[in-house]
Amino acid sequence: MRLGIISDTHGQVDLARYAVRMLESLEVETVLHCGDIGSIAVAELFAPWPTHFVLGNCDDISPAFAEAIRQTGQTCHGQFGDLVFEGVRVALLHSHDRRRFRQAIEQGEYGLVCYGHTHIAAIDHHGGTIVLNPGAIYRADPPSLAVIDLPSLEATIVKLG
Repeated sequence: MRLGIISDTHGQVDLARYAVRMLESLEVETVLHCGDIGSIAVAELFAPWPTHFVLGNCDDISPAFAEAIRQTGQTCHGQFGDLVFEGVRVALLHSHDRRRFRQAIEQGEYGLVCYGHTHIAAIDHHGGTIVLNPGAIYRADPPSLAVIDLPSLEATIVKLG
């Protein structure tokens, strides 16, 4: 299974549309959005896949915003998602809550922790956990996203610029 991981779209529909085209070419099966979505119009672009969203520090954290994402046919996990794909447990968060971010990494219960917020792409290892930031679509040079193949946990950063 191939996951597409994206973050920090900040409501930039044109930039997000470019990222969606790249995800299509990479033949991902599911998308994870690590927060700072910015608008429902961005969420709507991810209709081709089951997409899991978490809310970032720049998102509207009201129940109405999360419900609007659900109305697009996607899943909104609030500020933290605990998912399982191909037997791999995945934590999905924005990482602006540093305590929760450290806890997800250090507790050793996740094979993969996906996060955003820093706008800097990174693939790190902490014990048996891969810690992945796909970078950002907005305010990143270059913009980037990531793909990860499961269950092998082979991760790749894909530059868009």
